[in-house]
Amino acid sequence: MSDDGGAAIEDYYLEERLFPPPEGFVDDAVVADRSIIERAQHDFEGFWADQARALDWFDDWHTVLEWDLPFARWFVGGTLNVSHNCLDRHVAAGLGERVAIHWEGEPGDTRTITYAELLADVERFANVLKGLGVRRGDRVAIYMPMIPELPVAMLACTRIGAPHSVVFGGFSPDALRDRIDDAQAKVLVTADGGWRRGAVVALKENADTAVAEAASIEHVVVARRTGDAGGTTPMTDGRDHWWDELMSKAPESCPPEHMDAEDLLYLLYTSGTTAKPKGIMHSTGGYLTQVAFTHRAVFDLHPERDVYWCAADIGWVTGHSYIVYGPLANGATSVMYEGTPDFPDKDRWWDIIERYGVTILYCAPTAIRTFMKWGTEFPERHDMSSLRVLGSVGEPINPEAWVWYWTHIGGGHCPVVDTWWQTETGAIMISPLPGITTCKPGSATFPLPGIAAEVVDDSGKSIDRGGGYLTLTRPWPAMLRGLYGDPERYKETYWSRFDGRYFAGDGAKIDDDGYFWLLGRVDDVMNISGHRISTAEVESSLVNHPSVAEAAVVGAKDDTTGQAIIAFVTLKAGQNETAERGEELRGHVARHIGSIARPRTVIFTDELPKTRSGKIMRRLLRDVAEGRDLGDTTTLADPRVVDEIRRLSTAQPTED
Repeated sequence: MSDDGGAAIEDYYLEERLFPPPEGFVDDAVVADRSIIERAQHDFEGFWADQARALDWFDDWHTVLEWDLPFARWFVGGTLNVSHNCLDRHVAAGLGERVAIHWEGEPGDTRTITYAELLADVERFANVLKGLGVRRGDRVAIYMPMIPELPVAMLACTRIGAPHSVVFGGFSPDALRDRIDDAQAKVLVTADGGWRRGAVVALKENADTAVAEAASIEHVVVARRTGDAGGTTPMTDGRDHWWDELMSKAPESCPPEHMDAEDLLYLLYTSGTTAKPKGIMHSTGGYLTQVAFTHRAVFDLHPERDVYWCAADIGWVTGHSYIVYGPLANGATSVMYEGTPDFPDKDRWWDIIERYGVTILYCAPTAIRTFMKWGTEFPERHDMSSLRVLGSVGEPINPEAWVWYWTHIGGGHCPVVDTWWQTETGAIMISPLPGITTCKPGSATFPLPGIAAEVVDDSGKSIDRGGGYLTLTRPWPAMLRGLYGDPERYKETYWSRFDGRYFAGDGAKIDDDGYFWLLGRVDDVMNISGHRISTAEVESSLVNHPSVAEAAVVGAKDDTTGQAIIAFVTLKAGQNETAERGEELRGHVARHIGSIARPRTVIFTDELPKTRSGKIMRRLLRDVAEGRDLGDTTTLADPRVVDEIRRLSTAQPTED
């Protein structure tokens, strides 16, 4: 296969070629997985009870599931503690010297933290929180960079039964304040700053601005990260405390609280259709059961020999479930990285994989497409033969990126597990199982054992083939337990569109073989002359062209067709941004999908507007395309990108 994909990619794209499980990959764990699939099909409650028994419980449950649509209670009567399951039980089993986290700072500093060391830090910080007046049920806000103190703070909260609310370190002071206010958090844990592309992110300064208008905060704990590089850190007497100073005085031992399975574990806020963020509630027993199971099964985890790297940020649900709770519950060794893929150079990720011997890599399609844009020279400079499983998360992966990932990162032998799930679901819901599932590039394949997913039409009728709305028909252990303080909004948002079905806005299609293909959110579906065209489908077609590194499309108002397709395209290095190339791409889409999907305009741009987690902000592109005010752009990785795209779009002629 050529570096840019070429004709081979075209074959995969058009034929939806099947990738059988790798030869020699099947082992005893995979055989066991086949038996759990059969178990889940005829007794899903019994199946989930089996998975829950992989955890340590202080008291057993008396009822697996109580379901009063749309409210679920799992493992009723059972008690456990998350930090005990993530730390104490592994140390007690003699695994205290196993590495829990290989931490890599952006400037190049590193730390290796064993399970025994992590437990000691968690116990001390749990006592720090107690000393600041935090009691069971109190909420703690956490606003930190990707440093080890972040999971320590989270696990310390779980140890004493204080629900945490982690706020992504790239969010603005206003976003932090709104989340603190909604949760009525008592303590804020932050850092003096964080590193991003060699510059200091002023976290404490942002925190001070937020706390000035957040009356519920009584104390602020500040970890030292950037030191003098970030300038003097202002500290308010009586309110602000240095992390290390409190830790040096804290008692060493803190017994874990016995938490009810349905006790609130954490809040995680996600945007909604109103200005008020939605506080997603996840419970203790059901959530930990499902994230531990899915982490084991989806990645075919062998904790005694795997080195696992989820390249997300803990500020998002992926980081909660698959950097902190899932891996630690399973006794895994993980890599945690503070920085970006391109600092100080484009070798950074591949160097990390080589040095730590990473065996499992889990990252976003956006990152993969960025690597495609850079070319294969960077990964080819490194030995990545340790890799054996590749994962994809965050949005549907286009077939071209899937094949490039499999070929150039996985060496053509690693299974690719393309996972679908949401902040609301808490854990992976649809995904291949390595060694079991025959994959198709770009398809998330089938629902996992214990999960019931169906695609329905506009009337809510289940369909066996074709496109529609992705729904879930029965409860699952890691499901959100509601929206904090707003049960009516929970019912209206997730359970009102289709009777008796959970629906959070994603579209999907089922092909002739029964495979699920995620199409993105239905609000990313364009209505062109009465035809519903998926943005994901058009973007996939554009990226299929050998000159294109990345693409995003939006629908803009059109007096004739209702909406017209506007394509924002980043070309690969060495490709020319010409009017002829734009015409070529418009024709390429028309040939792949049909003339109805031909973009009205192709706008070439060096970068697309992305959040710091790597997601393309299509809302901003829609606003640019229609000339609207952009509103808050503080979550962008580089706000200057939007100004450049606005300039390009106003200078770009409309093509008939």
